[in-house]
Amino acid sequence: MLKNFRLSSLALAFLVALGFSGKVTAAACGGRFPNPVTDICWLCLFPINIGMVPITMPGQTDNHDPKPPLICTCPAPPPIFMRIGVGVSFWEPARVAEVVRTPMCSPTLGGAVLGTLPVPAGTNHEGDDSGGAFYHVHWFQYPVLSWLGMAITEGACYVNETFDMSYLSELDPLWDDDQLSFVLNPEAILFANPVAQAACVADTVAAATTTFGLDTLFWCSGSQGSLYPLSGSHANHVGGVDSSLAIVHTHIFKMHRQFLAQDTSTLGAMCGNLPQPIMRKNQYKQQMMYPVPQNVRGYGLGAPSTIWGAGREFPYKGEDFSYLIWRKRTCCAF
Repeated sequence: MLKNFRLSSLALAFLVALGFSGKVTAAACGGRFPNPVTDICWLCLFPINIGMVPITMPGQTDNHDPKPPLICTCPAPPPIFMRIGVGVSFWEPARVAEVVRTPMCSPTLGGAVLGTLPVPAGTNHEGDDSGGAFYHVHWFQYPVLSWLGMAITEGACYVNETFDMSYLSELDPLWDDDQLSFVLNPEAILFANPVAQAACVADTVAAATTTFGLDTLFWCSGSQGSLYPLSGSHANHVGGVDSSLAIVHTHIFKMHRQFLAQDTSTLGAMCGNLPQPIMRKNQYKQQMMYPVPQNVRGYGLGAPSTIWGAGREFPYKGEDFSYLIWRKRTCCAF
């Protein structure tokens, strides 16, 4: 099991090439390695559905997806051809998203700066005329359940992944250029009008009352505003917590648009992940791990930070963020 807890050979070679020394760069980057006991919201695994039977915990809400059938079938290699299983759905801690101002700063890797690249640093302008922000994002595979060998991930639900830094926005030419990123989301022009933006009010209300927004309003990010553009810019900066949440939502959508993230939660994906170029935002929920862990409850994308966000941003060491991304998985287990 310990052999799975490592950077992939590609990521390791990348870090070596950048001259990663393992030292923390003091003034530019804060962080700490996640503590699996205190930094992870283990109650966020719930609700778990075995067929139509839910297993719930107080305070944990589901995204209102249809429950899986009790008995399910999936194709299998010959000579079996078809296997029979039990329909299961649950929330898995699958990814970590870092949202940082200093390029190559990694709070998850103990506050290390992994190298230097000629890219713009993050900015935020709270309270002035511009009112915008820009952050970089790093995306880690973080298969906690596989490390623990939990029974819920065995059988057909198991995905063989290792700890790996799979995306850095510093290497993405579309991330710091709003106009260039338009090639990924040409539909954005349809929603750049008052009517489409006014519809986001309904998404905000849904996210505030149920902790999950409305999948039909996919261009909205609930309390964090509009989803577009698919870049590191956020136009309505009122604080680092809300801006970082908006950037996380934008990044996950961008991963789906580039076919780097897939559908894991619908009944059609019970036998294997499916392409999903327009993300179902209710497939995900998040919890903060750094700078101050929020380990009590998971919140859907677009949910307001008013209840839990106070005191989780502070000067110097508390202006970069790390979120554990929980992904809904529906599968045919055996």
